[in-house]
Amino acid sequence: CATSEPSCLIFDGTLVLTCPGLVCLFSADEATGYGPVFEEQPVDTIYPEELPEAKITMNCRARANPPATYKWRLNNMIIDLNEEGSHYSLAGGNLVISNPIKTKHEGKYSCLATNIYGTVISQEGSVQFGYLDLFSSEERETVKVKEGQGAVLLCAPPPHHPADLSFRWILNEFPTFIPLDNRRFVSQKTGNLHISKVDSSDTGNYSCIASSPSISKSVFSNYIPLVPQAERRKYPADLEVKFPETTALIGQNITLECFALGNPVPEIHWKKMGGNLPHSHEVRMAGAQLHLFNVQFEDDGTYRCEAVNSRGKDYHTARVSVEAFPEWVEHIRSTEKDLGSEYTMSCVASGKPKPHIRWLKNGEPLDRKEMKFSSLTFDDSGMYQCIAENRHGIIYANAELRVFACAPTFEHNPVKRVLAPKNRAVVIECRPKAAPKPTFSWSKDTELLSNSTRVFIWEDGSLEILNVTQADEGRYTCYAENDRGKANSTGTLLVTESTKITLAPSNSDVKVGENAWMQCAASHDPSLDITFIWSLDGRVIDLHKDGRHYERTPNGSSNGELLIRNAQLKHAGRYTCTAQTPVDNVTASAHLVVRGPPGAPGGVRVINKTDKSVTLQWSRGADNHSPISKYTIQYRDSFSRDVWKNAPTCETPVDVEGNAETAMVVDLFPWTEYEFRVIATNTLGTGEPSSPSPKDKTLKAVPVVAPSDVGGGGGTSRELTITWTPVQPQYYYGSNFGYIVAFKPQGDDQWMKVTVADPQANRYVHKDSSIPPSTEFQVKVKAFNSEGEGPYSLTAIIYSAQDAPSEAPSVVDSRALSATEAIVSWLPLSQSNIEGYQLKYWRNQEDSEGGAQKVVVSSQENHTRLEGMKPNSHYLVEIQGYNSAGFGPPRRIHIHTKKARMLCFKGKSVNIAWEHVEPLANEASINGYKVLYRQQGQSTGTVYITNNRYIDLPLPPDGRYVVEVRARTDGGDGAVARIDISGGGVMTARSLGVLSLLLVALLCLNL
Repeated sequence: CATSEPSCLIFDGTLVLTCPGLVCLFSADEATGYGPVFEEQPVDTIYPEELPEAKITMNCRARANPPATYKWRLNNMIIDLNEEGSHYSLAGGNLVISNPIKTKHEGKYSCLATNIYGTVISQEGSVQFGYLDLFSSEERETVKVKEGQGAVLLCAPPPHHPADLSFRWILNEFPTFIPLDNRRFVSQKTGNLHISKVDSSDTGNYSCIASSPSISKSVFSNYIPLVPQAERRKYPADLEVKFPETTALIGQNITLECFALGNPVPEIHWKKMGGNLPHSHEVRMAGAQLHLFNVQFEDDGTYRCEAVNSRGKDYHTARVSVEAFPEWVEHIRSTEKDLGSEYTMSCVASGKPKPHIRWLKNGEPLDRKEMKFSSLTFDDSGMYQCIAENRHGIIYANAELRVFACAPTFEHNPVKRVLAPKNRAVVIECRPKAAPKPTFSWSKDTELLSNSTRVFIWEDGSLEILNVTQADEGRYTCYAENDRGKANSTGTLLVTESTKITLAPSNSDVKVGENAWMQCAASHDPSLDITFIWSLDGRVIDLHKDGRHYERTPNGSSNGELLIRNAQLKHAGRYTCTAQTPVDNVTASAHLVVRGPPGAPGGVRVINKTDKSVTLQWSRGADNHSPISKYTIQYRDSFSRDVWKNAPTCETPVDVEGNAETAMVVDLFPWTEYEFRVIATNTLGTGEPSSPSPKDKTLKAVPVVAPSDVGGGGGTSRELTITWTPVQPQYYYGSNFGYIVAFKPQGDDQWMKVTVADPQANRYVHKDSSIPPSTEFQVKVKAFNSEGEGPYSLTAIIYSAQDAPSEAPSVVDSRALSATEAIVSWLPLSQSNIEGYQLKYWRNQEDSEGGAQKVVVSSQENHTRLEGMKPNSHYLVEIQGYNSAGFGPPRRIHIHTKKARMLCFKGKSVNIAWEHVEPLANEASINGYKVLYRQQGQSTGTVYITNNRYIDLPLPPDGRYVVEVRARTDGGDGAVARIDISGGGVMTARSLGVLSLLLVALLCLNL
């Protein structure tokens, strides 16, 4: 060093020489060297234990000059990469773990990047070993539940890590997934399947599927048999799934779960206590899940889910607390500071709970609460990190501090050539690189300048000249000097004509949809280009984006007139024209008034209410320069499906006067939840509606609507069945809605009354062993609620149930007609109230009665054909009469079907044979048979007529063929019997309808 003694620094084992006064250290974008800056840092990693590739890579990459070297820490302990038998290796800055072992390699990793300027430590990234074991192999017990009750099938997921699993259930076999609706719900917290009301369709075997998205693995549980048992009772709503106290981080999405058992299936409703649900909420799974998206601090509070059915209700409340991950409000940045200067590093973080802040220098902790330097030294240079941490996470801010000292130099920032408008002020900057801060002086040409009324030298070295004239043109030199040296730089000042507005815009007044013009023209120095910029209320107008409404003459012209086409309300305001050259600019402004329909009223709310009316209050919106002439009030309720309707008011006419801010809405339904909105109108049109008012319910009232279509009758013996059409919910008028059913035998004076508490009920069955069959009753029904009872319906006449048939039919004839059909005839029962007969038939040995085939005929019939029977089989046949009261005693008989006849002839052919079917008494006699032989898929083929009960047909070489046989009678052709044949043999056979036939096909190949 020629001018001073060198300074020696030893950094990370490297000797660094600096020469104060000779060399300046520059900022990172100017100098060739800089400290490490992370471009990639380790992240949390889950390693599946079953992964075939036995390797984990933790990424770390830093930009640095000279390039950084890397070290890694595990749980804050430096990893020895050279240790014998080590599983670790480096690939660039990345840490590779080969054949990872859970007990050795699970933990928190961080990367250290180092060069001669310092060390920075990365954010931590955890390594966890993920697994999902198999479900227990133990058999699951059968779950038996009465129909109408609720059921919970436990998933009991196996041991796993990490904790997040998703769950689905299958029924009987994969992939028959259980559909989720208001009756069935799968909790994504526990995996359990909840069925609010079990019915017979739920019978089957259930298996829980647990899936881990982290390791892409799914496992199935053993099947759980569910057996519903017959019983139909109603149960009140009972919340089985209840969301816990929940802490959410701001910006997160969370899901709250509630599900209830009960019969009828309960409805789930959500609310936030003391306020409305967040705007970003969504209710899913028929109410079982409340999703809150992008949670904010205002969403903090107590939430409630309520399950309701006609038998009762249940509710649950829990708190949702909103907290926050640390976030920087202010953090450190890389900087250069003069030797001996004061400097304070500042880091401020927000978060909930409030984050704790700590400091590192070159990767080592600093025992300081604040980073304040009263006199910087070279030793203070290095890589600094501030770390903000709370229980939800940790954030890092990194910066390099360089302390330097050097003589002034203008190498990178010389004094520049400056243009100045006449009669304006100009500033010529002087910004040399120097430390410590130099003193400044200026000269013009050969004249030394000093402060005066028109010339000022600022503390930072800049020169300001006021009221510039042509005489101020010339060469200006800045001189800088400190204790390490001095330097100077020269620039030129040129004086131009100043820009002036020659035609300013003027105020304008238009209606919505009209055009408006804003004038603007300016004079300027002919050597400079001019540009006109327009702004509206301080916001620059983008002529390209909003070209539909704005247009002006091209830049470069001295005329900057602006055309506002099809003006809208949003275009009103203060327009400013700025005439700008590279040297100066001037502005002029004017106001545009746009008259149009009124703006939306605000603050609509209910201030008073009765059972059929509410009084609304609102605040006036903008009249947009035309007085409001009237208001229209609209409403919607939970029954109108989001359709807004005009609300009747006590005003005449219905519209409310334009100077009003309250109105009474009448003719509403009691105990109904409403929203209201207000729309303003003036002579220029109707404005946008207000935001809806908060939902509010009218007061309760006594019901006024009676159930309709009262009737009934029929049913089981000794019963009186009363039916009606339930009252629609909008007519409930209050809570605890139900029905009072009154009935009495014709001629009695005393009415019997019963209460039905279910508002959706549509029938009541009165059982009394003393009621004679077919007794005439008078019945009527009325509604009630918590406020009282409504009017009765019209009185209806109904009859009690008949007695079921008391005798079994007497069978006259029962015999097999063929191998697949039989006929049964019987004597009609003598009772007058018989509605028909039912026949069931099944194979006595092979089948059960539960799988029997059934035939039902009217009471006018006394015989029927039994079809679809198996050849050469013993059948049990049961016949019984029935009416609305039920079935009578059965009569059982036995029938043995005939053997199937098969004919076969030699030669390469197919022989089709069938049995004759005897016609019934009401069917025509058979005159022969028609046989159609066609290729499958074709409608035409070869037709044969024969009186035989068999036919030989050529065996098709390939493809599929169809043989159709019909019996011919004087009344027309009978029903078709069909058999499918391929080149290899018989495919299927089928008999259809009356006069159907049994077909048998044999392949006769050289027999």
